[in-house]
Amino acid sequence: MSVVSPWDYNDAQRMGLTSGTKLGPYEIVSSLGAGGMGEVYRARDTRLDRTVAIKILPAHLCGNPEAKQRFEREARAISSLSHPNICHLYDVGSQDGTSYLVMEYLEGETLAARLTKGPLPLAQVLRYGIELAEGLEIAHRSGVVHRDLKPANVMLTKSASKLMDFGLAKPVAPAAPPSSGLTQTLVGTSQPLTTEGMVVGTFQYMSPEQVEGKDADARSDIFALGAVLYEMVSGKRAFEGKTTASVLAAVLERQPVPISSLQPASPQALDRTVKKCLAKDPEERWQSARDVAGVLRWIAESGTQAGTASPQVARPKARERVLAGVALLFALATLLLGFAYFRRPTTEVPSFRASILPPGGTSFSSSIGSGGYALSPDGSRLAFVAQSVDGRASLWVRALNSLVAQPLAGTEDASLPFWSPDGQWIGFFSDGKLRKTQVSGGSVQEICEAALGRGGTWNAQGTIVFTPNISSPLLRVSANGGTPVAATKLDASRGETTHRWPSFLPDGVHFLYLGRNLSSEKTSRVYVGSLDSSPAKSIVDVGGGAEYAWPGYVLFVRNAILLAQRFDIRSLSLTGDPIPVAVDVSALPGVLRSSFDVSQNGQLVYQAVSGSGEIELAVVDRSGKTLAALGTPGNYTSVRISPDGQKIAMVDANPVATDSAIWLYDVRRNVKTRFTFGQGLNGSPVWSPDGSQIAFSSSQSNVINIYTKPTTGAAEEKRLHESADDERPRSWSPDGRYIAFENRGGGTPTVFILPLFGDRKPFSLLNLSYPNYLPQFSPDGHWIAYVSFESGRPEVYVTSFPGAKGKWQVSSAGGTLPQWRHDGRELFYVSPSGALMAAAVSATPNSFTVGPVQQISQIRLPQPGLGLLISVYDAFPGGQEFVVSSLKGEALRTPLTLVTNWAAELKK
Repeated sequence: MSVVSPWDYNDAQRMGLTSGTKLGPYEIVSSLGAGGMGEVYRARDTRLDRTVAIKILPAHLCGNPEAKQRFEREARAISSLSHPNICHLYDVGSQDGTSYLVMEYLEGETLAARLTKGPLPLAQVLRYGIELAEGLEIAHRSGVVHRDLKPANVMLTKSASKLMDFGLAKPVAPAAPPSSGLTQTLVGTSQPLTTEGMVVGTFQYMSPEQVEGKDADARSDIFALGAVLYEMVSGKRAFEGKTTASVLAAVLERQPVPISSLQPASPQALDRTVKKCLAKDPEERWQSARDVAGVLRWIAESGTQAGTASPQVARPKARERVLAGVALLFALATLLLGFAYFRRPTTEVPSFRASILPPGGTSFSSSIGSGGYALSPDGSRLAFVAQSVDGRASLWVRALNSLVAQPLAGTEDASLPFWSPDGQWIGFFSDGKLRKTQVSGGSVQEICEAALGRGGTWNAQGTIVFTPNISSPLLRVSANGGTPVAATKLDASRGETTHRWPSFLPDGVHFLYLGRNLSSEKTSRVYVGSLDSSPAKSIVDVGGGAEYAWPGYVLFVRNAILLAQRFDIRSLSLTGDPIPVAVDVSALPGVLRSSFDVSQNGQLVYQAVSGSGEIELAVVDRSGKTLAALGTPGNYTSVRISPDGQKIAMVDANPVATDSAIWLYDVRRNVKTRFTFGQGLNGSPVWSPDGSQIAFSSSQSNVINIYTKPTTGAAEEKRLHESADDERPRSWSPDGRYIAFENRGGGTPTVFILPLFGDRKPFSLLNLSYPNYLPQFSPDGHWIAYVSFESGRPEVYVTSFPGAKGKWQVSSAGGTLPQWRHDGRELFYVSPSGALMAAAVSATPNSFTVGPVQQISQIRLPQPGLGLLISVYDAFPGGQEFVVSSLKGEALRTPLTLVTNWAAELKK
């Protein structure tokens, strides 16, 4: 086994460039340093007049055609890593036999230089640790493993820490022989770039598998990150020795001294996090850099509550110690006598984890507003929504001591199930109603209207508290049916727009629920509400709902980490510190929903994030054939194509928060750029007819209103209409004079029109009492397609504009997300099964005719459910090609994780 160090060149092997030398358009200014990877220079990009850093590769490597080819291929892969915490690679070139890299020029000091002054303050450790983990996550998502993460390869700038020097990086799954070591020392030019058993990296930060010469994957970088974190907080290296062999032996065999022994004031949670990074077995480490970033973020936000060691108290006086000792001996004697008399053999039940797969030919539905699963109160059964291969969703029940699940008849298009306290009934939402069905079988019973349900809970007295709409307070209703009445009231002073995901506490009177807050705090919080109209009490800020569970904890998700915190049922308040239970727990930021459920006997079930991005964008034709994949997977929704078909506006939601931003994707250049900035909710992009502007919704003014911004990004965002209601644009008329939008102020979405001339006073187009939404102008501007619950389920309709005279029903078995073909001869929509449908239409300014409706391809879009108010597809001009967003294969196959006796893990 040979060991390769990146700094073992002698001076004879180095090249030297003088000031003024030009490499292509780059002019050398001065030398920045030299090492085994070659020499690094400060240079000027004469084309863009910017300062860059240029790395010159060793002469013997530049002369190796195979190495040069592999290097260029790998450099192109690394150049795709665009992230604030990664030193960007601008260019790669060759001149007169000299190969070079052109990189972002950074001003600051390396982490290695900073560590010569001693350990870093905790706040800086956590900040840099989060940044490095996020940078690694982007690299790993792009298929690149760094393999040489160390303090010398981290630059600390004024704005952020930056990962540098991906010289040892390699693709995770290369299509050709591994291009590892392209910028390393070679034993001879006749030897391959890497050989089996070769060690690459720097000794003190290499993972055990790297030391053994095995392939490195993302978890090897996580080991190195743990070593860097250890050194930042303690000021000492995790693995040291007097010789190379002793260092390598320490990496392979020895555990580093606990951080808490070197820095007693450091949080215990940080000690545990680093220890898990440094596990010898890759399977025992954090499995993604995102996991590490999430835990570090939680520690940072928890401050001193994240398991910090308690300070020592002053020693008691001698007399007090004697008295205390006597009292202690007496108490011990009493306890021993009691144990001798009452003792019985007991065995603590351990905690186990297992995966739960969906029934054959189905997947767990996880679309926004639909899907869902719930444990029975006694933890013996699981109710869940499963989607079949044809896109149909229904409710299933599985006993956890069985391998077979049973579908419940009559529950087609069901979503968000919840149990009755006796475990005999299941409540759920479907077809705009709140319904219930017996687990043992029987007909489905309707309880009340609930057009766009967002969660329910059922107490022992037969009362159900639920959310009927996307912009509504909680309502209460008898489980036997009746007229719902308000259970909570939206607080305008907090900018509340919705209450959702209720969960009863054991007394059956109080309940937890989530309230979205768009005030200056811009955060969502969990509250305790009450059926006796007591004032709501805030208990914790989170981005999703919360659940109470025995033995007296409230569970909630923050930054994709499932936390448990003691809850005093008498004072209705949290006590103590939150404790992590699971990491990388899936969430749906758009609906403020966290993917977990818990029973009252210690069972827990949750769904993990299958990857850093679960939604893929692709261009498909009318046959369903994929023509092109667009970018990398993300958390994309609301895809809208520009009028010229060259760009796509889309929303990318933060998977661990409640923020969302609009991005623009250039189809020809394959480049994605951010369009909106800042925190908050930004969504519902709509192109102006000439493509020069985008209208969108934003919560930046403490309420969701309509804004516009030029597509050049040169001007600031401008609010079109100031309103206390939640308003979201959906379509811009072809003459540019109107914007059709949804007003959600009354709890029920309603189609409104905003004139862009005159007094600009918006008006209701349809004046309907039931939900109507997703308006779309026809290409000639004389018609508007929309979705309405007039029939009791969502259907696509068309009416005239501007007078809304007449009404034509386009879909007949359910439909949503209408989109016009550019010539107005077809109207596309999505069926309840997720099929893309096309209705032939014929329209003149005075008449409208609906022709045959057919499924136009085998495309299966995400299960829309009843409440889908975001676009998951759009038609390119011509109507023959579509951009579609769909869950990638891993997400469709993601199992649920069952944890038995989860509270036992809190003692670890």
